[in-house]
Amino acid sequence: MSETSREPSDPADVNAVITALWVYPVKSCAGVRVEEAILTETGLEFDRAWMVVDEHGEFVTQRELPRMALIRPQLKTQDMVLRAPGMLALHIALDQVQEPVRVRVWDDEVKAYDMGPIAAQWFSDFLGEKLRLVRFDPEQKRRSSVRWTGAVEALNQFSDGYPLLVLSEASLIGLNDKLQAAGGTPVGMERFRPNIVLGPASTGAAVALSAHDEDRLGELRISTEQGLARLKPVKPCARCPIPNIDPATAVSSPEVNDMLQTYRQDPRLNGALSFGMNLIRLDGDDHLLRVGQAVSADYRFD
Repeated sequence: MSETSREPSDPADVNAVITALWVYPVKSCAGVRVEEAILTETGLEFDRAWMVVDEHGEFVTQRELPRMALIRPQLKTQDMVLRAPGMLALHIALDQVQEPVRVRVWDDEVKAYDMGPIAAQWFSDFLGEKLRLVRFDPEQKRRSSVRWTGAVEALNQFSDGYPLLVLSEASLIGLNDKLQAAGGTPVGMERFRPNIVLGPASTGAAVALSAHDEDRLGELRISTEQGLARLKPVKPCARCPIPNIDPATAVSSPEVNDMLQTYRQDPRLNGALSFGMNLIRLDGDDHLLRVGQAVSADYRFD
């Protein structure tokens, strides 16, 4: 049965719950685990709203500067507080920006706002290069690839290309089982930088999530206080070396991607490693997602 022919009374193929929500305010810095987050047209509120750029306006990430993993944001009512080892806390007002600029993230040149000399000096001092902090201009329309989204216009801020990323606990358990069987150490979910983590539902007759079921699901239907939010997995998440970086130390070692290489080469990505699925929003603008909310989905047959 296809999703389009599914009757409202039909039971879902899979039931799950949201077990964690993560927001990454500054692209490639540490994430903030939250109990709730507003779903917007560009993903979770404040996700990748800020980005670090070099003196030419080109984005930088942990790929080049692993110590970015040690920069830990905290979102408060009126400001974002950034902390890093050996640095005084940096406070960034949520409602203030400075000069308009143009910056580049991957192949997109976009409008943004510079966050001023104090923020620039803070990042430059900690990371050892001349850098600046910028904020995404909300008037900018940065679209996901229509090759994967089809007719849906999916907007992003400074994410790599899609507004949301989902990963199941079962997928991480499967990876850690393989790492431990090979004599390695298990790793945490934060290495993979998901926005939404799915775990097993405590009740219901539907099948529980198995490892990498997120690859095979159609729409995710999330029951919120405002109604039903609908998210669609559209593209497997291709993995760069960032999962090899220990978020506690910023030290990189190859064990994670070496293990993924043995079983996660994805033909949909011409053999690149995949782990997790990129999502777009179909319905649910301004809905409040919360840890513990029920998620249902049907398997996709295509």
